[in-house]
Amino acid sequence: MNYFELFKFSPAFDIDTALLAERYRELQRAVHPDKFANDTEQQKLLSVQRTAQVNDGFQTLKDPIRRAEHMLSLRGIELSHETTTVKDTGFLMQQMEWREALEDIRDSADPQASIDELYQSFAQYRAQLTQQLTQLLTSEQAEDALLAADQVRKLKFMAKLHDELTRVEDALLD
Repeated sequence: MNYFELFKFSPAFDIDTALLAERYRELQRAVHPDKFANDTEQQKLLSVQRTAQVNDGFQTLKDPIRRAEHMLSLRGIELSHETTTVKDTGFLMQQMEWREALEDIRDSADPQASIDELYQSFAQYRAQLTQQLTQLLTSEQAEDALLAADQVRKLKFMAKLHDELTRVEDALLD
């Protein structure tokens, strides 16, 4: 299912999230199962299925990584259950540096400063990846779609690393 069509958006990485939320509420009102309480069982079932599609579509489009994955899936590139790893050696080296920095936080003279520095490093790198991804997803070239898939893989790794850093920070605050 094309969630961009469902929510009446042109396929694009950058979307108006306020408009997305507004259209979500409109769709929810239109397909809510309570609205079909007196209809046939088939209509009720259809309403439940439609509600699930609307909910999934909203969750997909509001999350930048899932939105990019959806855009790529519309072009025949499935990333959701893949095991392909990033082969960019520069990114792999950066990963190693971030992992070392994460491990060194507890022994740091100023752990919070180290955490803040890592958050800033993540934000800068993620901004670069997102900018590149936006450009690649607007291209019609098959090669650019494959490059976009690599950017999404990197963003997924960064999201996991960000969660890990948040756990380390929470543990230090306890």
